[in-house]
Amino acid sequence: MPEGHTIHRLAADYSERFLGRKVWTTSPQGKFSDGAALVDNQALAGTEAHGKHLFLGFGPPPRTSDDPPVSTPFDRGDPHQSRENPHRWIHIHLGLFGKLGFGDAPAPPPTDTVRLRIASPSAYADLRGPTTCALITDAEKQAIHDRLGPDPLRPADDGERAWQRIVRSRTTIAALLMDQKVIAGVGNVYRAEVLFRHGIDPYLPGRDLTRAEWDAIWADLVFLMREGVRHNRIDTVRPEHMPEAMGRPPRVDDHGGEVYVYRRANGRCHICGGEIRTAGLAARNLFWCPGCQPATGGGRG
Repeated sequence: MPEGHTIHRLAADYSERFLGRKVWTTSPQGKFSDGAALVDNQALAGTEAHGKHLFLGFGPPPRTSDDPPVSTPFDRGDPHQSRENPHRWIHIHLGLFGKLGFGDAPAPPPTDTVRLRIASPSAYADLRGPTTCALITDAEKQAIHDRLGPDPLRPADDGERAWQRIVRSRTTIAALLMDQKVIAGVGNVYRAEVLFRHGIDPYLPGRDLTRAEWDAIWADLVFLMREGVRHNRIDTVRPEHMPEAMGRPPRVDDHGGEVYVYRRANGRCHICGGEIRTAGLAARNLFWCPGCQPATGGGRG
């Protein structure tokens, strides 16, 4: 499942190609035909991401088809910007199997696996296999935001609301970081890597984490995930531990970035040389280095 930086990148990609322009929306697969018809020939008025949820807002068509698009939300640092106030939203959650692809016009004939095609005279975007693709109202959209935790990539969010839940919880910090109601957008890679970067035992109960440790984790997630948006990949290794600095081979993995522990089970830690461990936690594989993230005795019983 894509992590939050990917969804913010996709929101920026939609903005770059379609924001402020009239678009054509269709559902070649047929499963979203009614929703697509309701926003067809309208302007893409805004894009927004919150955690792993993507929202595409639609408003009236622009005054002329030659109106230039406005700058993207990511360029300006806002999570959402619109020329018109959106009055309908397409809510997308990619889930485990969803894919989004962008291309230049002319668009090829769509396959019958395309749930949603958005097209303009200059570009198109095809959505396949999402868990969710639904037309929703402002109230329904707000209900989704209300149930999600703060997102490190949303400028208006900070870590305070997450901290208030973490400090009262006996649940392990590794599980809390994956709980989208606590903090939105963090997936298995960022979970494992940020805990390693701060030397924190993944089995530490949330209530035993110090405020200073949490503030450092939050700030690091903001930094790492913003870099993920900019480079469209996850890299978590500090410059002094990169392959060229350490004289080691680069990582080869379909995830694509340099990491400390994620999917490196039984490998050697770049810092201490110890063996990377893995175990199941919160329905996902956890990766950590016992040498750099020593057990505190609070959460492994």
